[in-house]
Amino acid sequence: MQKKDCFYLGKIVKKYSFKGEVILKLDTDSPEIYQDLDFVYIEKGKQLLPYFIESSSAPKADLLRVQFEDVYSEEDADAIVKCAVYLPLKFLPKLEKDQFYYHEIIGSTLHDERFGEVGKILGIDDSTPQPLFIVDHKGTEILIPMIDEFMVKIDKPNKTVVVNTPEGLIEMNLPE
Repeated sequence: MQKKDCFYLGKIVKKYSFKGEVILKLDTDSPEIYQDLDFVYIEKGKQLLPYFIESSSAPKADLLRVQFEDVYSEEDADAIVKCAVYLPLKFLPKLEKDQFYYHEIIGSTLHDERFGEVGKILGIDDSTPQPLFIVDHKGTEILIPMIDEFMVKIDKPNKTVVVNTPEGLIEMNLPE
């Protein structure tokens, strides 16, 4: 399985028991839908390797206590702690027409109703209180807030996102 065919589910954050159980911190708005998985892909080095789940439980909403097949000791668990966990894209819940997953709009062209074509969306920075589009504008990386009020249209098939930002917002990000 290749990473481009998967989405990031979370990270194994620590060992839970001496029997190889681990705690998986889920990075999702709907952790409950991932509590009965049969397998996940764990990133080791540059590869995604399948790990089959023997049992799991949810001690907290965003945590999953997992016993993987063939991981039965602390040493086995140590080998996967701090590893990223992925699932195939087909496991993502279907969204409404006006909703999107971040990976669906990366590479799209961002247009602003006032400014015109801003550039290609390189990624999304969701480490801030408000997620930001990271956009390449003629070699300059600019950040545009992903605020619902700014969003006009998301055209996933044509890889286009249209926004209507306040006057001057884009210009203040550009070099003089």
